[in-house]
Amino acid sequence: QVELVESGGGTVQVGGALRLSCAMSGYLGAPYCVAWFRQIPGREREGVAKIHTGSGNTYYDDSVKYRFTIDQDKAKNTVLLQLNNLRPDDTATYFCAARAQYNNVCPREKRYYNYWGQGTQVTVSS
Repeated sequence: QVELVESGGGTVQVGGALRLSCAMSGYLGAPYCVAWFRQIPGREREGVAKIHTGSGNTYYDDSVKYRFTIDQDKAKNTVLLQLNNLRPDDTATYFCAARAQYNNVCPREKRYYNYWGQGTQVTVSS
């Protein structure tokens, strides 16, 4: 069992930055795919970025590539998402999700992730 707790959301102006954290606890004796998803009310939850905690391989959706950076702090069992140059269409609730994954190919679809945090709200005002 793994628990995920997100933090770091808030309200910023266009072009601003935020740093989201996903603190992991529980059984961490395996490598994980940890992904950030976001959701706007009435729309499907969409993937933003992923990291494999064993290899450090990262993956980004085209909409956030070169603006968002996913990283990990292994000492703190935390996955970080740095959001730069924020736009109004980045406004959403951001969720982190995880699945144990021994190979370093992290799945894209949310249905493969079995641990989820409660979400943190990011609002970008123009």
